[in-house]
Amino acid sequence: MSYHNPPTTPRKSSVFDDYTLSEIRRAASTGIYDIRGGGAKRKVPHFDDLLFLGASMSRYPLEGYREKCSTNVVIGTRFAKKPIELKIPITVAGMSFGSLSANAKEALGRGATIAGTSTTTGDGGMTPEERGQSQTLVYQYLPSRYGMNPDDLRKADAIEVVVGQGAKPGGGGMLLGQKISDRVAEMRTLPKGIDQRSACRHPDWTGPDDLEIKILELREITDWEKPIYIKVGGARPYYDVALAVKAGADCVVVDGMQGGTAATQEVFIEHVGQPTLACIRPAVQALQDLGMHRKVQLIVSGGIRNGADVAKALALGADAVSVGTAALIALGDNDPALEAEYQKLHTTAGAYDDWHEGKDPAGITTQDPELSRRLDPVLAGRRLANYLKVMTLEAQTIARACGHNHVHNLTPEDLCALTIEAAAMARVPLAGTGWVPGQGGL
Repeated sequence: MSYHNPPTTPRKSSVFDDYTLSEIRRAASTGIYDIRGGGAKRKVPHFDDLLFLGASMSRYPLEGYREKCSTNVVIGTRFAKKPIELKIPITVAGMSFGSLSANAKEALGRGATIAGTSTTTGDGGMTPEERGQSQTLVYQYLPSRYGMNPDDLRKADAIEVVVGQGAKPGGGGMLLGQKISDRVAEMRTLPKGIDQRSACRHPDWTGPDDLEIKILELREITDWEKPIYIKVGGARPYYDVALAVKAGADCVVVDGMQGGTAATQEVFIEHVGQPTLACIRPAVQALQDLGMHRKVQLIVSGGIRNGADVAKALALGADAVSVGTAALIALGDNDPALEAEYQKLHTTAGAYDDWHEGKDPAGITTQDPELSRRLDPVLAGRRLANYLKVMTLEAQTIARACGHNHVHNLTPEDLCALTIEAAAMARVPLAGTGWVPGQGGL
């Protein structure tokens, strides 16, 4: 008599899943690490894990669009002679000419201007297209110093000193050779067609004391007119924000790990930094402990997608948010209509991992002249403006439903969390309870 186990369905490992196996095979075959663009793709606690507690009996909601709910924000009130006044609390993040085409940079400026907000240069300097179409332009001052000159600093409306980025805290940027065209090479003083990797830290300062001197230098160059931002990756937000404030920043930008990048090692994107949700409350706590909350503005970025995300970030204590990946999608990037062309690049629309290749069929993340001409900057700018308008209306709708006449009046008390992890990170009660992990309650 023989015994045979009945056949079973083979079970794959949750640790060695298909993607992990393919990465092992790729590494064994090539001997090089993987480089891609975009942000983290792993699932981590995010704004979707929070819900608003709309008004009913204990709160009085505002009536639809009949009662005003303001959205304006002023940035740079601490020291700058000319603070930035924005109509909406949503800004466009820094994305360089080099990683993006000139038409894409122009479209970002057009869209932001229509919406009444700011856009940001990114690494690589200021282009005439972007400055010409941006009513409010923030100039990024990065470790690379690519394209940096005092004249452009003076032309900008604010200066953002980039210490770190959410996709790669502690790491420098990359721009592969196929995207370094004649114009990009000239702006960055680089050889054409050669891979570029910028420094991970500024060459002329090593800590907050030196940063204070650098900020004073930038203020002197610009006659104390421009707000000075400090941008940090979401690694140690409490201490980084506190040190930025002590160094003299007017505004701090905290970028979580869901923030995108033009190109870096995937191991950076997926394994370095903290989720955006985990960064906001420590950053706000640092400002509160120094008596500087709402005096030094806080901008949060990394995975902001819709008006609900905006409202949640503001409720947790941010003054504004910044969008990058979402802005590119609004322009037309990763459009399913171009799926056949993305397939030829061995990717798919919606993967957001082809930005470093320079072959974007949408004409956005490329320097190829023929591909770049596909993007109409006027039409794309209108699309971005529409998207920013919808996000703002959504945030207003939520604020009214919670009984507030300004989006900045949203507070953590308007929120609850769906998971213990989100409750602990956002420091709001778990839904259906009064319990905040680590803080007690019922």
